[in-house]
This record gives sequence, structure tokens and C-alpha cells, in this order.
Amino acid sequence: MTERQILQAMSGLMAGMFVAILAGTVVANALPRIITDLGASQSSYTWVVTSELLAMTATVPLWGKLSDLYNKKLLLQASLALFVVGSLVAGFSQGIEVLIFSRVVQGIGAGGLTALVQVVMAAVIPPRRLGKYAGIFGAVFAVGTVAGPLIGGLLVDTSWLGWRWCFFIGVPFATAAIFLLQRTLSLPTLRRDVKIDYLGAFLIVAGVCSLLIWTSLAGNQFDWASWQTAVLTGGGVLLLVAAVIVETRVPEPVIPMGIFRNRTVTLTTVASLLVGLAMFGGTVFLSQYFQVALGKSPTVAGLMSLPMIFGLLVSSTVAGQLITATGKWKIYLVVGGVAMTAGLAMLATVDADTGFGLLSLYMAVLGIGVGLLMQNLVLAAQNDVPAADLGAATSVLSFFRSMGGTIGTSVLGAILANRVASEMSANLPGAEGGGEGGGGGHGAVPDIAMLPAPVREVVQDAYGTATADLFLVATPFAAIALIVVLFIKEKPLKTTSGTERLAEEAEAARLQEAGETPEETSGEAAAELGAEPRSLAKDGPRDAGETQDEAPVTPAR
Repeated sequence: MTERQILQAMSGLMAGMFVAILAGTVVANALPRIITDLGASQSSYTWVVTSELLAMTATVPLWGKLSDLYNKKLLLQASLALFVVGSLVAGFSQGIEVLIFSRVVQGIGAGGLTALVQVVMAAVIPPRRLGKYAGIFGAVFAVGTVAGPLIGGLLVDTSWLGWRWCFFIGVPFATAAIFLLQRTLSLPTLRRDVKIDYLGAFLIVAGVCSLLIWTSLAGNQFDWASWQTAVLTGGGVLLLVAAVIVETRVPEPVIPMGIFRNRTVTLTTVASLLVGLAMFGGTVFLSQYFQVALGKSPTVAGLMSLPMIFGLLVSSTVAGQLITATGKWKIYLVVGGVAMTAGLAMLATVDADTGFGLLSLYMAVLGIGVGLLMQNLVLAAQNDVPAADLGAATSVLSFFRSMGGTIGTSVLGAILANRVASEMSANLPGAEGGGEGGGGGHGAVPDIAMLPAPVREVVQDAYGTATADLFLVATPFAAIALIVVLFIKEKPLKTTSGTERLAEEAEAARLQEAGETPEETSGEAAAELGAEPRSLAKDGPRDAGETQDEAPVTPAR
């Protein structure tokens, strides 16, 4: 594809990605109003958020595998259509049960978008040129993640719009993306006689949902040490163990276990999990800190997050341009790991009296770190796997990043709730601190304006102290991500797109079956294959370092 064709296709991809991210964040500031208007119980508060996140996280690997087997463009449009249907049902819902169901449908669509956008980008853009486009993707991801609460607050505070527009707002973007992709994206249709691993898919979804439900409800609906914890964690682990056994024995697994033998994939997966924890934890609890500890309105709280958006936006786009220009990428991962750790460590010093100037600096540093890490981890993994496994590798990284966000939000929320409870009990005798009302993003946020001055001061100090402790707990995980990144080996970026590489791998397979060698094809094809296609190696791709390290960086086609 030419530069112009790529940019045209990117417009549809980015519109789809934006609505997927927006779906998970735009309701953050609207939830109290939604629960009140629908007459729902406090326990429903959690499920409006959790149901969408569960469906998205659990289905990402399935969409990724389907992209390796079927037409990527059609799958992308199907996921957008699902998102539109879910959004319309949510916006018109008159009861909490219908709203939660619609959020599941939204989550399934968002899971497809999360996996498929990056898979399609890798299919049409060579890794050597992918950096700058990945930077744009990272910027869109950042804006959707951090601006969602701001947009939600504005919609709720606008009397003639209301909370239903938190769901309607994504519909025109998703609809436009479907038509843009139809006109601008051209991908070959794969016709492969394969059997879908339905058992493996069921076991993966069931096991992941069991663990995510546990992390979402433990400490809120039941104690961490309880029979519910034993059932959910034990059942989840057993289901995932069974899934691994099934995945190692079927010809077309949902998640090929062999990709984890690739050192780059394994290390980037671990790092993505930790980045998800830092990114989602930071944005969710900073919004609550602004509203409670600093007494700001939802709209102002959203505006105060702009330094983080700016840091993430600048770092992801600038790094992407530099990677495309130089071909070097590991330095940005290392700098990102350092910045993310430093940003979290600085945020661990905040309290109810911290000035906005310092807060802006701390958030900008955290945003820079996440921006340098998030997309470049995907780039490193996509560059080091056979084209036949691009979808699986990309979806695995997206899956673990979402998993990190879900677990991080739940566990850090429990830490926040417990700390708020202890602070309020110590400084406000008779207070019930914590509970559902203090529950770290799951319960109702106290309305500071309605509290008497002495009580308000105690509540603000409690949330300020608890938020600092939360970031202190998160800092070591960022440091571990930095250590993991240091062990990733930098390899030259390939100069052919995923579609071209797939054709070259198929040709190499044909020649080997005919008794010839891949070297009889073009030199570039032999150099860029790097690792055996999965069709030639049932045990999965090997590390691929032996050939790629010596492969010269040839000019982009």
C-alpha cells in the first residue's frame, strides 16, 4: 500500500480504536447518576464496569486467532457492528439488567477492535515503517483512556444531554469506521480448511472470567479470604490448566503455546501485563483523587488529567517517528520503563494539599513512560514472530495488558478502600470508612460538597493519603517491568508487511515440500523469515535470533 492508502485505512482503524477505548472509560463519572436513574442497587455499580471489561479481556485471544484464519477486514467490521448494537441497547435501556447485557455486547466488540486494529496494521505496514503509525495508535489510545472520564463528566453535567449520551456518542464514530474501512482497506481473503478449537476457546474464556470476577468482587462483595475466593480462584486455575493441555494437542489452537518459546514474545507479554496495571490504575484512581481529596467536579477532574494525555501523546508519536527514521527501538522501551517507575514513585508523595503544578509534572512523567512502552512492546513482538502467528502474538499482548488493567484496578482499589477505612476510623470516631462507599472505584464516591467542614477535611486527608499509598504499591511493579525490558534483545526491523511475509512463508513451505530450499527464493524472503512457519514446526516458532541478527536492514519497498 502507498503512504496515502495507509493513511486512509488508518483513519478507519483509529476511529474504531477510539470508540473501543472510550466505551470502557466514558461511564466512569456517569455511573452514580446511571445507578440512581435506573433505581439499581449498589452492587450493580460494579457490574456496569466489570461486565464490559470482562467480555473485552476474555475475547481478545479469540479475535486474534480468528484473524489468523479468516478475512481481517470482515472481522473488524463485525466487531464494530457489535459495538454499535451494544451501544444503542445501552443508551435506550430502561433497567439495569438490560444495561449490563448491553455492556457485555459492547465488550465483545471492543475485544475485537483491541486485537484486530493492531493485527491489521501489522498486515499492511512493514515493522520498519510501523513505528510512526504505532505512535499514532498509542496517541489515540491515550486520548480515549484519559479523555473518556472528561467527556462523560461533561455529558452528565449538561442537562439537555444526560448519561445516555455516554453510550450514544460512540455510535457515529463506529458507523463511520465501518464505511471508511470498506472503502480504504484492501486485504486478501484467506481460505484455509481448518477446525476451530471450540473447547480451548471455552476453557480460556471460562478460566479468565472466573479469575477476573474474583479480582473484581473480592474485598467488595466478599472477603479476600473466603469460600468464594477458593471456588473462583481454584476453578479458574483448573480451567486454565485444562486449556493449556487442550491447546498443546489441537492443530489450530486459539493461543499457540509455542509462541511463548520465543523470548521476545514472553518478555513483552510480562511487560504488557505490568504496563496495563500502571496505566489503568493511574487513570482510574487519579480521577477519584481529584474529585474527593481535592474536591473538584467531574468536569474539572477530567481537565486535570490533561498533562498525562499530553505526555503520552507526545512520547508515543515522537518515538514512533524516530523508530521509523532510525530503526532502533529498544532505547525507547528502557527510557519508558524508567519514566513510568519515576512517575509512579513521584505520585506516591501526593496528599490533599499537593499543588496542581507538581501533580502535572508527576502525571506527565507517568504518561511519557506509558507512551514509550505500550505500543513499542507490540512492535517488538510483531517483528519477531512468523506472519502466520501475527494475530495470536498481538492478541496475547493486548489480552495481558487488559488483564493487568483489570487486576490492577481491583487489587489497588481494595488497598485504597482499606487505607481509607483505617484513616477515617483513626481520625473520625464512629466513621464506617471504606465499605462500598470507599471501595476504590467500585463504590459511590463521597459527595464532598455535602459534608460538614470538619468531616470533609478528614475525608479529603484520608483519600489523599490512601492514593499515595496506592501508587507506592504500584511502583515496584513498574520497576519489574523495567528489568524485564532490559532483557529484551533488539533485532533489526523487517522491511516487508505481514501480508508479504505470509506469502513468502507459504512459498518457502511449498518449496520445502517439493524438496527445494528457501534459499532458492529471493534473498530477502530467506532473511526475513527468521523463524520457521508454524506449518513447518508443530512445536511452535523458535527464538529466530540465529538468522535475524545477521539480516541487513534493506530499504523499504
